[in-house]
Amino acid sequence: QVQLVESGGRVVQPGGSLTLSCAASDSSFGTLNMSWYRQAPGHQREWIGTTTPTGAYTNYADSVKGRFTISRDNAKNIAYLQMSSLKSEGTAIYYCKQMSVWGQGTHITVSS
Repeated sequence: QVQLVESGGRVVQPGGSLTLSCAASDSSFGTLNMSWYRQAPGHQREWIGTTTPTGAYTNYADSVKGRFTISRDNAKNIAYLQMSSLKSEGTAIYYCKQMSVWGQGTHITVSS
C-alpha cells in the first residue's frame, strides 16, 4: 500500500504564497487520482481539489479556485499544492490522499 508524506508547512503572512509537497512511496502514485484536503481548528476536513493520474484534469473547491493549483510529477512520485493569496482561514493541517490512504498532514499557520 502506498504511503504519503506531506511537507512544506510553516507560518506564512496573509496574502503570502506557499507550496506543499506530497511524496509517495511507490510508482502506483502515477496511476491514481491525487487529492488535497485541509482541516482547520474546530472544523471538519475540507476537500481542496483533485487531479487525475496524468494531471490533465483538476477540480477545485470554490473556496480556493483561482488561488490554489494542484500539480504532480509522476516521474518523482510527488504532488504539489501551490497556494497564493493565503487568508487567515487557511490556517489548517493540510493532507494529501490517494484512494483510502492519507498522509500525516503538514501544518500551515497564516498569521502576521
